Amino acid sequence: MAAIGKLEHIGSNVGEAIEHEVDAAHAQAMHADTSTGLDHRKLVIWVFIASETIFFAALMATYLVYRGKTPRAEGLGLLDLNVAAINTFVLLFSSLTMVLALQSIENKNKRRMILLLLATAFFGLVFLSGQVFEYNELLQHGVSIDTNLFGATFYTLTGFHGTHVFVGVIWITALIIRTLRGGINTQNHLAVELGGLYWHFVDLVWVVLFTIIYLI
Repeated sequence: MAAIGKLEHIGSNVGEAIEHEVDAAHAQAMHADTSTGLDHRKLVIWVFIASETIFFAALMATYLVYRGKTPRAEGLGLLDLNVAAINTFVLLFSSLTMVLALQSIENKNKRRMILLLLATAFFGLVFLSGQVFEYNELLQHGVSIDTNLFGATFYTLTGFHGTHVFVGVIWITALIIRTLRGGINTQNHLAVELGGLYWHFVDLVWVVLFTIIYLI
């Protein structure tokens, strides 16, 4: 009888602990929601993206204003459309792998998500390598950031974007490490969605840059 009493006592304690955890999780979920219905972390990333959009718009406007001030042979004519097109394809493909990574963790396939995140980070590095190659080509033709107005606006605009891509690669790498340590699982993967929002934003910005720099 004493043993049964102890088991009942233990069962009661376990039940209370489970109820406490459920109540705490519910309270946390309620606290995470904002008046907009979005999780506060998702709202923060959207506000950040909005602010970065304004900043990129200002840089793009500056580039468009000054692009005609430099002779084509000393600026635009030195750009390699093929390299930029390949870079664009690589970055767009990385958006696809990012989408599939989020889909994988939602379908409870953590291993596939890790592989797709690795692929996304790899494509980001390929893009940065292409950008470094293009910078090197321009420098060999004597065009640096302080050579003329084209160099100043081109390097500033594309360099600022390249920095965002590099930050994205670090972010994705951190997601992979966090997953391997158990911080991201099938029940808790909002961090992957937030990383995806940032990465898609960076990709979309490059599509606009590619259009105004290489196609217009």
